[in-house]
Amino acid sequence: MQPPSASPPDKKPEPPLSLYHLLDPEVLANPYPLYHRLRAHDPVHWDPYLHAWVVTRYEDVITVLHRFSAERTPSPEYFEMLGAPEVSPIAKLMVKQMLFMDPPSHTRLRKLAGSAFTPARVRVLRDHIQAIAARLIDDIRARNTGRIDLLADFAEPLPAIVTAEMLGVPVEDHIKLKNWSVTFAEMLGNFQHNPDRLGGVLVAVEGLSNYFRDAIEQQRTKPREGLINAFMTAEVDGDRLSEEEIVANCIVTMVGGLETNLITNGMLSLLRNPAELARLRADPGMINIAVEELLRYESPSQLTARLAPEDTVLGGKPIRKRQAVIAVMAAGNRDPERFADPDRLDLTRPDNRHLAFGWAAHFCFGAPLARLEGQIAFNSLLNRFPVLELTDEPLVWRENLGLRGLKSLTLSYQTRQ
Repeated sequence: MQPPSASPPDKKPEPPLSLYHLLDPEVLANPYPLYHRLRAHDPVHWDPYLHAWVVTRYEDVITVLHRFSAERTPSPEYFEMLGAPEVSPIAKLMVKQMLFMDPPSHTRLRKLAGSAFTPARVRVLRDHIQAIAARLIDDIRARNTGRIDLLADFAEPLPAIVTAEMLGVPVEDHIKLKNWSVTFAEMLGNFQHNPDRLGGVLVAVEGLSNYFRDAIEQQRTKPREGLINAFMTAEVDGDRLSEEEIVANCIVTMVGGLETNLITNGMLSLLRNPAELARLRADPGMINIAVEELLRYESPSQLTARLAPEDTVLGGKPIRKRQAVIAVMAAGNRDPERFADPDRLDLTRPDNRHLAFGWAAHFCFGAPLARLEGQIAFNSLLNRFPVLELTDEPLVWRENLGLRGLKSLTLSYQTRQ
């Protein structure tokens, strides 16, 4: 007879705490139990597999996003010294992107670029985005197949077209821009080094860089309204952006514009929670707060990395200067100390200050546009398709550990005239 303290013979020991478990497709499909274990047992956790600290509590994530350094990209010269000059073009690009800068460099770029994405400027686009969404739905209805791949037929082309127009480049280029951007995003969203991806990323970097250099040259002779022109003409106290800075930040804007994943993640969440879906159908006016809850519940941007600016203590753990820290925003968004019943989707949740768009200086300056696209997308889909249902097609999540999204989302539908 076993002593009372013995574990049941069929109980498997829990695997060691580490974000490397996200490499398992089953964990990637539902990472929240892993985040819960980390937050409950070791909220500031040294991950020996990643050689980085992993932070999962809401307040601690805010501390990291607010106080720790985003300037984490090694210089091109560093890779030359390591004998890996092939990586230099990527580093050369990334060190010019505001995503990887600290003040004062980040403040300067943000001030010069931020005017293009003010909420007031984005609101002007509402009718235009509505028209794009309606046209995409018209195309789906015209095929009359009763099935839709929400990602390929709607959720990818909508932000791709909108972002191309925001930049001021030909809309017909949105497909090749999307393909390059997705490849570049695979590198941004993954913390493991995968040499097999390097060739594709280098091709994408070259393609995007050449494309935007050509677009800048065209703007010099034939100016066209949009973000590229705004970057070229922006001036603060006599300071202007260099061509390299414009190219780098057009690329990060393009990638960010395509990587919201809000529409597919949000629709999947609604279909898995039919009572909440029914509430939204019954009251389309609640769409603004509903989108905030969908962003909290299934955050498209799951985590980001920072470096400790100095020796510090967080959550009782000593963190040395320049050690890597991974802030898991998606875990903070499910922290029960901040959100009541956090694993429940509640479209009327009050005080929903989530972390899906980051925090403080690096708060996503494309957030107003992403929110507006989401609001229009969900209302348009639910209005034009009175019945939307999941099919038996398996759900496969992209192997992008930081930018959460599906490879496809096949739905059956019925239409409304």
